[in-house]
Parts: sequence; structure tokens; C-alpha cells
Amino acid sequence: MQVSRICSDLVKIKTENPPSRTTECIEYIRTFLDGLGIPCQIIGTADGQDNLVTRQPAGNLMFCGHVDVVPAMDSGWKKPPFSGIIDDEFVHGRGSTDMKGGCAAILSAAETFVNTGAKLPANLVFVCDEETGSENGIQRLLREHALPGPCDCIIAEPTPARHPNIGQKGLMRINLAFTGRPAHGSLYPAVGTSAIMEAMQFLSSIRTVYEEEHPVDPHLEEIIRQSSGVLAQELSLPMAQSVLKRVTFNPGTISGGEKSNVVAQHCNLEMEFRIPWGVKITDLQARVRAHAGTGTILGHESHEPTLTPSDCTIVNRTCDAIRQTYSGEVFPIVQWAASDARHLRKFGYDVIEYGPGELTLLHAIDERVRIESLEKAAEIYGRILHQYAGTTV
Repeated sequence: MQVSRICSDLVKIKTENPPSRTTECIEYIRTFLDGLGIPCQIIGTADGQDNLVTRQPAGNLMFCGHVDVVPAMDSGWKKPPFSGIIDDEFVHGRGSTDMKGGCAAILSAAETFVNTGAKLPANLVFVCDEETGSENGIQRLLREHALPGPCDCIIAEPTPARHPNIGQKGLMRINLAFTGRPAHGSLYPAVGTSAIMEAMQFLSSIRTVYEEEHPVDPHLEEIIRQSSGVLAQELSLPMAQSVLKRVTFNPGTISGGEKSNVVAQHCNLEMEFRIPWGVKITDLQARVRAHAGTGTILGHESHEPTLTPSDCTIVNRTCDAIRQTYSGEVFPIVQWAASDARHLRKFGYDVIEYGPGELTLLHAIDERVRIESLEKAAEIYGRILHQYAGTTV
């Protein structure tokens, strides 16, 4: 089946997260793989958060993709977000880039390889909730020892065409609760302490964390330099190096206060920090507490920055396969967004991200994927399968 048709079929199946009900999409994949003679196991929940893992001895390679997508409202789209429309150049719809296009390329490459008569040298994994932290997806599969490995792994997330991604910044999410001293609003600021203003003062002071760059070893420094050039061009972001080398932060939600004529007694703030190599999460947590004033950290989630060695087998073989498909310089990069790679690396997997997609349309209105990008990704995955099988294309 054409990779564009597989992608279109997947896009048409709604898997917005939340609620991440993936039963229908996983059943499509199971049926597809069953037609290739590849046995699968479905591991899910009563709410329909289903994952799929192929079941066969498959050597030292795993392909992984997530089938959940971020929500999409119909308004503003030139083509309906779950239409899966195919035109001369693109497959359109939510998830076409992130990352049902990558899942389609995995399935297409597997089909082409199996049709040669050879046994697939990789396990395939499709998970349900990467977009909301992976608790019921890759983390569950790791907890339950449902995956092969540790082994070499490709996650089919969208990347620049000539640059597999070998590392991501770390992540810290925190909830802060600020407490004020209520009074009649007409007397503030002479009387009372506003929890909302306490939160605003914290946000003002914590901005200083972005002003500092953090030293790393020369090898990683060069990878970051090269990555910055690629990402600056791909995303039209001239500040790419600063984003990779500095702590970035986003105050995602803020809520508080009781009435407009009462000095606010309570204010809650949810924040996310992206943490570069060279920064310790414990140091950043201490800094947050020092700036928080009346604020109390109610809870946090954190993940250290991660990196797959640039000279390991999966990186070298993927770069070789890309060179046979694309002209131009090929080298690995790092980036700032999080993915399931961080969870797999903790368990000893050598993980890269490489896949098709339009990076500027991640999570955006009018998301789409170029058909040529899908076809070339499937071709590259096929070359990698042959490398691990010891066969020729």
C-alpha cells in the first residue's frame, strides 16, 4: 500500500489526546501487520488507551511511534483536520506530521521488506499517549517489561531530512501555590498582600534564568553549534543556539483571587522549564524556591537532559541510510522538545528520532506532511532494516 494512503487512513481515525482513545487506530495497525504475518500484542486500558507491540525475535532494532495527536478544532483549517485529504503534494490533517506520517513510513517500510521474503529484523511499537507524558504508553510498556531490549531504537518523530536527532533538553514542570493576606481591595497596596502580585513578582525575578548560558564539553558544544544552525534555518529561529544552551520557561496557567474587591488570598501557577545540558535540576529547583517568596511548590515532574552517543551503531547506520537518499551534509543534532526518547534512554536504549514532517506545522492549524518526505522516510527505514538484517536493498 502507498505510504501516503496509510498516512491518510491513520489521520482519518480520531485519536486526540486527551482522551487518547486509540483502539480503532491500533486495530488498523494490527490488521495491517497481521496481513504481513507479523504477530502483535495489544496492551491497553478499559478506557481504550491501547498500545501495540510486535511479538517475534527481531534482533537489536526497534521502531517506535505514537498514534495520539494533540486536539484540533475545525475552525481556521483550510481542509478539515481529520479529512486525511491527499493532493498532488501533501497528506493533510491533524497528526500527519506529528506523527502518523512517521507511523505510516514504519508500516510501509515493514511491508516492503517482508515482501522480499526476508524476516523483519525489528520489533515495532505503537503507543497511545506521548502527547500527555506517556504514563499509559511507553512508560507502562517499560514498567511491565513488554518491550524487547535494551536495543537500538528509532522513534519516527519529524526531524530535518538530513539530521537525525540524538538528544533533548531536560524538563521540569512545577505547581506553585502563593498565599496572600486578604483585605478590602480599595485599600491595596497600602493594606494586605496579594497572592496574585506575589506570583507576578516571582515570574519577574525568575526571568533571570534565561540570561545565562551553561558550559558543556567541547564535543557536545560542537553538536549544539551545528544543531543551532540547522534548527535556525528549518524553523526561521535565529535564537536557536540560545534556546539550546539556556534554561527556557513558560508560565502555562495561572489562577487565583476571590473577587475584584478582595485582595487575593490564593494564586496557583503551573510552569514548565526546559533544561539544557550542564544544568542540574536540583540547582534549578533550589533557585525556584529562592525566588518563590510566599510560594510553595506543591508538586513537580522532572527529567534530566538526555543524549545518545553520536558514534553509536544506530546513529552511524541511520546517517549512512540518509546519505544514500539525500544529497548534502548529514550529521546528528539535538533539540529542545521532549519525547519518549527520554524514557527509553533511562532503560539503556540507544535512541534516535528520525521521521517525515513539516516542522513549522507541529501542533498547528493546517498540519500536513509532504508525500515525498513520507516516501523517502520509508525508503531510509528500509535501508536500515536491510543493514540490521545483513541483506542488500
